[in-house]
Amino acid sequence: MAVGAFVAFAALQQPLGSPLLGVVNAAFAVAMSLIALRLLLPATPAVAPDRAGLATGAAGATNVNADSVVTPMPDWPRRRFLLQAGAVLAVAAAGGAVGRLLLDRRSPAQSAAVPPVPTPLTRVPALTAAQWIAAPGITPIVTSNDSFYRIDTELLVPQVDASTWSLKVTGQVDHPLTFSYADLLRLPLFEQYVTIACVSNPVGGPLAGNALWTGVRLRQILEMAGPEAGASQIVGRSVDGFTVGFPTAWALDPSREPMVVVGMNRKPLPAEHGYPARLIVPGLYGYVSATKWLAELQLTTLQAFDAYWIKLGWAKQGPIVTQSRIDHPGDGASVPAGAVDVDGVAWAGDRGVSKVQVQVDDGPWQDAQLSRAISKVTWVQWLWRWPATQGSHKLRVRTIDGWGQVQSSTPSGPGPSGATGLDEITVSVG
Repeated sequence: MAVGAFVAFAALQQPLGSPLLGVVNAAFAVAMSLIALRLLLPATPAVAPDRAGLATGAAGATNVNADSVVTPMPDWPRRRFLLQAGAVLAVAAAGGAVGRLLLDRRSPAQSAAVPPVPTPLTRVPALTAAQWIAAPGITPIVTSNDSFYRIDTELLVPQVDASTWSLKVTGQVDHPLTFSYADLLRLPLFEQYVTIACVSNPVGGPLAGNALWTGVRLRQILEMAGPEAGASQIVGRSVDGFTVGFPTAWALDPSREPMVVVGMNRKPLPAEHGYPARLIVPGLYGYVSATKWLAELQLTTLQAFDAYWIKLGWAKQGPIVTQSRIDHPGDGASVPAGAVDVDGVAWAGDRGVSKVQVQVDDGPWQDAQLSRAISKVTWVQWLWRWPATQGSHKLRVRTIDGWGQVQSSTPSGPGPSGATGLDEITVSVG
């Protein structure tokens, strides 16, 4: 009962949750637990205590030593136990099915209600063969919506009704604004490829992706609102209250194009990636910029507000550090001697990638072939043909960004501002 009460309380604290559904789910969970207990209890037969300290006196009286009474483990007949366990599993399955039904009714299929995204006024040209490398096992230059990594604080994907959704621009602005979804789609749309990454991504990790995003220039929205001179921070707030914060100067810098996104790879933004709108800010980790299910843009100061992850000890500024990854061959792989393709991806925030180099054991760094960058805010694929010789070898990769800075080789964990170090694998050559 206490657990059920706790579940109900937690459900009531969820801004996107239905209070009635939360209480019903908690009550249902308690009921299922009681039924399971009812089914299992009969399988435990009553067993009389084994009075091991029995002593008989001269007059025939029985004296029981209370300290020596031992209650044996229950005698569970095997067949009865299996039948009762099967019944419990059936009850659990029924409970799961009912719960899934309730969730499905709460979260209707997105495709039934999502209007198509209008064609942007500014479209990027089709990719050419020079902009990707066709090699077995290499990460595609564009990450599909289904394969794109997902990191957020939600256990259940918020299902937002675009017909009632709005985006507010508040705080230190001359003209507070409110946009409906239709208002947002009427603004000039554009598209750009941007690689984003999670600050929790370890060296060589998978939490990075490149997609074609469609949306509205954030700079245009800010110009309509008129930020006050002292507004040094933009706070993005989600429908569930989650917050990020990044410098206003970063968004207003004409060298990059932050955007309020409504489409991903020329499809409506998927619910798990922030439908109906999210932020994409080139060059910044998602924890300070990439608000999903965006509901508000608040202009404030860097000193006045700390967003969600900042309060948990992560760095206030979150520029993406230079990274590279070996995708093929895998760590611990065995390959034949001779020409072996070594390949992967490399990125450097909004600084671009000028060079990728590979090292075998402690030998010299060798330049890899690069795909032609789609833009300076996307990753590139790289390929190096290794003349592999027999034995066990260590391979490392590093990136030199567009500013000429070499990727840090000093190992560090993700906290508080992104992992550093070089991706390294061990390969056996036969």
